[in-house]
Amino acid sequence: MHPSIETRNLTIRFGGHAAVANVSCAFRPGELTVIVGPNGAGKTTFFNLVSGQLRPSEGTILKAGRDITATSPSARAKSGIGRAFQLTNLFPKLSVLENTRLAVQARRGVGPRIFSRAAAWSDLGERAMEHLRATRLDKVALLPAAALPHGDQRKLEVALLLAMEPDIFMFDEPTAGMSVHEAPVILELIETIKQDKSKTILLVEHKMDVVRALADRIAVLHNGALVADGNPETVMAMPIVREIYLGTPVGGEEAA
Repeated sequence: MHPSIETRNLTIRFGGHAAVANVSCAFRPGELTVIVGPNGAGKTTFFNLVSGQLRPSEGTILKAGRDITATSPSARAKSGIGRAFQLTNLFPKLSVLENTRLAVQARRGVGPRIFSRAAAWSDLGERAMEHLRATRLDKVALLPAAALPHGDQRKLEVALLLAMEPDIFMFDEPTAGMSVHEAPVILELIETIKQDKSKTILLVEHKMDVVRALADRIAVLHNGALVADGNPETVMAMPIVREIYLGTPVGGEEAA
C-alpha cells in the first residue's frame, strides 16, 4: 500500500539558504506524526510545501503514489489534503455558520443553484452545525467570524477543516494562543480524528505535553534537515534531539 503522503528529497532554497533540505518522509493512514524542532527548523515551510503554498526547489511530493509536486493548493485540498489556516483566509464579515456552510458546500462540489433548493440548503446548514457543535462553536454560530476571540478563531479553523472531510489532516500548532480551558477542545477533536484509522494526521507542535499525549511518531527537523524519525520514546531519548530540541546538553537531564 502506498503511503498517504510522501516527500522525496524535498528541498526549498531562499537565496543560498535551504529552509528545507532533502527531506524524505512517508506518512501512513492511522498514524499521527508530530513534527518538532526549534524555531527556524523548517517545520512550517515543510507544511507549506506539502499543502502547496510553496513550490520546492528540488524533490517530489506524492499522494497515494501520485506525483502532486506541481499541483495547486486548491487541487490538493480537493484531493483530500486538509490544512487548518488562520482567520485571514476566511470571510470575516460572514457569520461563523456561513463560513462553515460554505466549506461544506465546497466539499460537496455544489454551485450557487443549491440556494434555490430549500431542502438542500437546510441539509448544508445542519451539516455545518454538526461541525460547530463538535468544536463548541454552536452558541456563537451567528456572530461574524471577525468578532471571535482568538481561541474561538482557532476552533473555527478546525471546524472548517472538518467540513472539508480530508483524509490527511495538517495542524500547525493548533492550540497556540489558546487558554488552558480552550485547548482541550481541540486536542479532544484531534484524538477523535485519530481513532479513524483511514486518516493521516501531521501536527507541528512545541508543547511537550501535547507531543507526548498525541504522537504515534515524532519527526525532528533541524536547520531544514530531518535528523530523527521514529516512535516517541526512542526519538525523545536520542542525544541529538535532547540537545537541539529540549535544550539539554548531551549527558544532562531532560528538560520539562
